[in-house]
Amino acid sequence: MSVPKLKTLALAVGLLLSGAAGAAESINLYNWSDYIAPDLLKKFEKDTGIKVNLDVYDSNESLLAKLKAGATGYDIVVPSDYMIKIMIDEKLLTKFDAPKMANFKNVMAPLDKPAFDPQRGYSAPYMWGVTGFSYDSARVPGGKLEESWKSFFEPPAALKGQVVALNDVNDMFVAASLYLGINQCTEDAKQGQKVLDLLTKQKPLLAMYNSDGTIERMQAKEVMVHHQWNGAAYRTKEKLKTAVFVIPKEGIPFWNDNFAIPVGAKNPEGAKKFINWMMAPENIAEASNFTGYNSAIKGADKFMTAALREDPGVNPSDEMRKRFRPNQICSAKAMELRNKIWTRLKR
Repeated sequence: MSVPKLKTLALAVGLLLSGAAGAAESINLYNWSDYIAPDLLKKFEKDTGIKVNLDVYDSNESLLAKLKAGATGYDIVVPSDYMIKIMIDEKLLTKFDAPKMANFKNVMAPLDKPAFDPQRGYSAPYMWGVTGFSYDSARVPGGKLEESWKSFFEPPAALKGQVVALNDVNDMFVAASLYLGINQCTEDAKQGQKVLDLLTKQKPLLAMYNSDGTIERMQAKEVMVHHQWNGAAYRTKEKLKTAVFVIPKEGIPFWNDNFAIPVGAKNPEGAKKFINWMMAPENIAEASNFTGYNSAIKGADKFMTAALREDPGVNPSDEMRKRFRPNQICSAKAMELRNKIWTRLKR
């Protein structure tokens, strides 16, 4: 998941002050950048008396590396679907049994019993969305791009240096596999080579790989095409009315992000209070209104803005939803192949 980087020293300050006499209760949230409304955190503090200190990351892999390196200052993290399974297997998450929480009754299928954590013992849902690409219809040649990953991976020559890819191995590999008709969990080195060949061919056409600043970069017209999450695309269109979000005909990665409590959390009880609070429809809706993404919470739509509910990129038609391809839980061998391809591409 998410977007332009919030620059904050809140976590560091919170950790420094945590031992001070009389300090208020606090929790440390490690989240994707620009992925929760600051006013929502203030509301939680007002409702519970618990302060939230925020730190941010730009990819699941950055989060995983931080936790594996021994970071123990975080009470809540926000991994995506496939990463939850990896973290459970690596024994990096604390079991807290989300279904026992009062507000879990609001969680709708299928995210109440997802494949990566069927009993929801280690996680609770946050946002869900898809990863496609956006373009500025006022500036791309002909004013329109084909609803295909071809427009992103093999763009017209006129778009050289005008395309940005997310700096995310999962989103890039899955999109490439969908375009090529390859199983996203392939363990076959020959199929992996086809993905690498496609990404290598695309690389000189790109302006950069960057998962931060996607909204501002498009709004400032620095580039014409951007690999984007649909929530970021929705927020892009708030100022760039000519932006178009594409759900490619070959299929689009469907993902969901989740709250989890890492091993070593200093305030797991405070973390549980936050997670339960976020499963209340009016609270998760405020997160949706800020991020531009949907949630799995029943009744949240009543509190969402009309513009968000009606956006075809956020709430696609049933026909477009047929293009959704959920992130799969891949074998260790498949993930090793995927990471090797990414390493070779980026060197």
